[in-house]
Amino acid sequence: MLQRLWDRIVSLVRLLWREVAKFGVVGGIGFFIDTGIFVWLITGPMDDSAVKAKIIATGVATVFSWVANRYWTFRNRRQANVMRELVLFLVMNGIGAGIQAGFVFIAKYLLGVTSAGGMVLFGNVIGLAFATVFRFIAYRLWVFTEAVEADPSTTRDHEVLTGAVPRVTSQHDVADGDDPQDRPDTG
Repeated sequence: MLQRLWDRIVSLVRLLWREVAKFGVVGGIGFFIDTGIFVWLITGPMDDSAVKAKIIATGVATVFSWVANRYWTFRNRRQANVMRELVLFLVMNGIGAGIQAGFVFIAKYLLGVTSAGGMVLFGNVIGLAFATVFRFIAYRLWVFTEAVEADPSTTRDHEVLTGAVPRVTSQHDVADGDDPQDRPDTG
């Protein structure tokens, strides 16, 4: 049982570490773009329109994140249908924003948190962490998928991500036409 868990962890790390690192860099830069533009706008040209400034800053950061994830993080996975990919990206980002807002809701209305620091903790730390995990999985499984489905080296990625650790096939099994992948799991 522990060996199976360890094998799953090793498989996930091997499969995801580069993409997770790139995704983190893109997210970090996006966070600074969003924050920087927002602060610049509310302390300058839009000092009387904080909501509009936040919408603009978030929009710019979202476009940056889509382009960076499309051409760097998931460059081998981007879809041929760019509009479909963009719409899915925006939907997944909307769900991520909903996750963050949900944590703020829980903090304020269920836990009675009233301080700005508490709201930041729940919305921009805890909520952001959960939303980031959701976004990574959603991008990998639903947004940036086309090339993966055509690439034979990634045929088992979905199984690894969803819990089915692929079995190793021996040259003898494959040569005999007896692929253990086709057998039911008895273990």
